[in-house]
Amino acid sequence: MSNESQRTKEKAFEKLQLKDDFMFGVIMHNQKYCKSFLERILNISISCIEYSDAQRTIDLSSDAKSVRLDIYVEDGKNMVYNIEMQTGGKVNLPKRTRYYQGMIDLSILEKGADYRDLKQSIIIFVCTFDLFGEGRHIYTFENRCIENFNLGLGDATTKIILNTKGIMDDVTPGMKNLLDYIDGRPPRDTFTKELDDAVQSVRKNEKWRLDYMTLQMKYDEKFEEGMECGIEQGIERGKLQGAILTMDELGYSVSEIAERLNQKEEKVIEILKQVH
Repeated sequence: MSNESQRTKEKAFEKLQLKDDFMFGVIMHNQKYCKSFLERILNISISCIEYSDAQRTIDLSSDAKSVRLDIYVEDGKNMVYNIEMQTGGKVNLPKRTRYYQGMIDLSILEKGADYRDLKQSIIIFVCTFDLFGEGRHIYTFENRCIENFNLGLGDATTKIILNTKGIMDDVTPGMKNLLDYIDGRPPRDTFTKELDDAVQSVRKNEKWRLDYMTLQMKYDEKFEEGMECGIEQGIERGKLQGAILTMDELGYSVSEIAERLNQKEEKVIEILKQVH
């Protein structure tokens, strides 16, 4: 099977929608659309927003896992907003929100700064699937006391999971129109029509087309590198597996196999379990 058939073929630039990561990043980097997007989701009025970095990468140290944020903005009033578009799988999404929160907090605090300098933060995941299966358009999470649900922790953090396929009457008409548009349905009000016009404009922009193609080429290179690395690791693992199986069949104990092959006993047990 070819590498091309093993991966999802990238979408043609002319068919990109707001829910596609590249298009979402381009549109939301426009202050006008990003501000209105946040206001409609949160049902609040925001005077202005400031971009620290679109698709900001937070990398605290050379050995730490970095995280790339789709949209990261501040409103000038001690509030931080992180918006993520999620069209892929549901795996570990709740823990991703936890990880993003921690990385955002650590990046806000300069070395030696006090934790009281932490800003209020809202992390928003716009999902094209129902993560929790309850049919809601919106799931809002804050830290609260289990024994007294009315008692909030007051840590100034909120996580919102949006579902474009919600079926409940649980959001404003404007917000439902926005989620429906993200899900691929026609625009039905002024704001979603403006978003649709912006999407059409980006599709006709040759600079954005070139940027998209360049980005896809980089993704392809990373994919090829990953494939080659995976193949090499598979070969090495195959050699190790063969040696362990042979020694196991000859009656060697786990500890003897681990010692002779310079492996941890846990590794030997893991491989034997996988095979048997």
